[in-house]
Amino acid sequence: MKIAVVTDSTGSLDPADAAREGIVVVPLQVIIGADVHFDGTVPSEQIAQALADFVPVNTSRPSPEEFLAAYERLAAGGAEAIVSVHLSASMSGTVESAQLAAKQSSVPVTVVDTRQVGLATGFAAGRAARVAAEGGSVEEAAEAARTAGESSQGFFYVDTLEYLRRGGRVGAAAALIGSALSVKPLLTIKDGSVVPLERVRTTSKALSRLEALAVEAAQACPDGFDIGLQHLASPTVAEGVAARLATALGLDAVAVDELGPVIGAHVGPGTVAVTVTPR
Repeated sequence: MKIAVVTDSTGSLDPADAAREGIVVVPLQVIIGADVHFDGTVPSEQIAQALADFVPVNTSRPSPEEFLAAYERLAAGGAEAIVSVHLSASMSGTVESAQLAAKQSSVPVTVVDTRQVGLATGFAAGRAARVAAEGGSVEEAAEAARTAGESSQGFFYVDTLEYLRRGGRVGAAAALIGSALSVKPLLTIKDGSVVPLERVRTTSKALSRLEALAVEAAQACPDGFDIGLQHLASPTVAEGVAARLATALGLDAVAVDELGPVIGAHVGPGTVAVTVTPR
């Protein structure tokens, strides 16, 4: 059976990697002022500047019709089943759109809620694609994606919680909003939502703790791991963190990418995030 894999743009897959793995990416939208753009079509620097200038920045899920169009194109290309892998339903209506489209698809579609966001969702989609390429069943491909999501650990340093608060995604982390300005929050994803992990004084100490948590998570993976780092408008800091992680883990390098506009709009400039997914 020919199985296709679909994901959304918050998975932060490099277009070349998605093409190589045969993964179709359906983009979310970012709205800057009155202008609507597909995720990935505007520079992240533009998002950072808009946030700094207090220009309204909002995001929107793909419509069911957009998912259905993607599913039908895959079906026309010979796909007999589809595994659709997406960011947490607790953070976005993207899963709901995919589920609505699945009901109308001409081929069976299994929708997977990774309960994650960012690279963890992209890693999960990659696992599903590899299982499918190796001749696995739809159930096996979907389970590989679910397992990747459940086992992933993401650690986020944000310069301020203001952007998460504005977007309503801060969840339990709202408890930190009233904290003194000298306290820098570290966040993680738990049960599909953003939650506070630790409060650390000063940026340098927060980044050191971020690195320690990522190393601890990676070293706890007996069969190896995938790791990646993302940032918004903080390339120098991110490259420094990545270099130290590579040294600590004995790797040649840790990949560094800028956050896409949709995620960046919710976390704000200065964010540095590390994702570790066991193999």
